[in-house]
Amino acid sequence: MNIAPETGKAALRLGLFIIVMAAGMLPFLAPSSAQFAITVFTLIIGIVFCGLVVIVVQRFSR
Repeated sequence: MNIAPETGKAALRLGLFIIVMAAGMLPFLAPSSAQFAITVFTLIIGIVFCGLVVIVVQRFSR
């Protein structure tokens, strides 16, 4: 199974966008707020998504 390079790049850009936006919001949120918790959860999702994209692209690019 081959993955088009454009698909991998688009998925990685989406994951990096999520990471940058979530990390950029964290300093401006109160740590005891619900928004902070959701933003941390979003940041974790972005990191996991980017990690999975890298693993899938490496595995199927061979």
